[in-house]
Amino acid sequence: MADDEGTTTDETPTAVPGMHVAVLGGGVMGATLVAAVLQAGWSADDVDVTERYAARATELSQLYGVNSSETNPTAVRRADVVLIALKPAVVPEVLDEIAPALRPGTLVVSVAAGVPIAAYEQRLPAGTPVVRVMPNTPAVIGHGASAIAAGTHATEDHLALVERVLGATGLVVRVPEKDLDAVTAISGSGPAYVFYVIDALAEAGVLLGLTRELATRLAVATVEGSAALAQQSGEHPVVLRERVSSPGGTTVAGVRELDAHGVRAAFVAAAEAARDRSRELAAESAK
Repeated sequence: MADDEGTTTDETPTAVPGMHVAVLGGGVMGATLVAAVLQAGWSADDVDVTERYAARATELSQLYGVNSSETNPTAVRRADVVLIALKPAVVPEVLDEIAPALRPGTLVVSVAAGVPIAAYEQRLPAGTPVVRVMPNTPAVIGHGASAIAAGTHATEDHLALVERVLGATGLVVRVPEKDLDAVTAISGSGPAYVFYVIDALAEAGVLLGLTRELATRLAVATVEGSAALAQQSGEHPVVLRERVSSPGGTTVAGVRELDAHGVRAAFVAAAEAARDRSRELAAESAK
């Protein structure tokens, strides 16, 4: 089992010749994974996708040129890698469905929130390698942040393969599974917090007399630019914040109000609530 903590990958994505991939689930994340697999170099002929709604399956097949399988067992029967992009509630049922069809050594990768690796290993054939992934929604435009954790039988090669597949979706880091609840709270749920901030900034702009369209554009550009500066500079956020904060100036006055209203504490509380809910989902999936 590989357990490197916090490592990242900059490896150029490359497909493994002759390796078949099955994506179970054709929602937003399922479609993102299909696109990522193709960007990583896999041929559309080597990719199968399943979706409970026939119209959606047809749409994905036509959009990406991949194969649309009628059932999950049909899709996984020839697969070397199975990507599970389903709602957590249906995962146990699907695992029981596909277990007899899995070939020995098939890698199973889960992006289902809150479903622990143990739930997969209990239902799948003994020795099945499992890698659990916590992605986020910006992955759909290649700016995501995904954390991966290895199961009992997952090797370094398995993790490297998952990194190649996810490379097209953005940042990929390795963590032990125990940290995935925290990852869920920060990067998994984090986009919602950022959208909340954007909306709040835009609303403030409207209250100060700007049009909503202009206030929203300024808020989005400010968040985007600030994030890019933090990433490219590599400096601590406090240092970057202080560079904007002239003594006795407007920014200091604004930050003082954020502190007075407990904004920092609110973010911590939100992350703790998200982490706790992730743990609850894991407990529910184990029943």
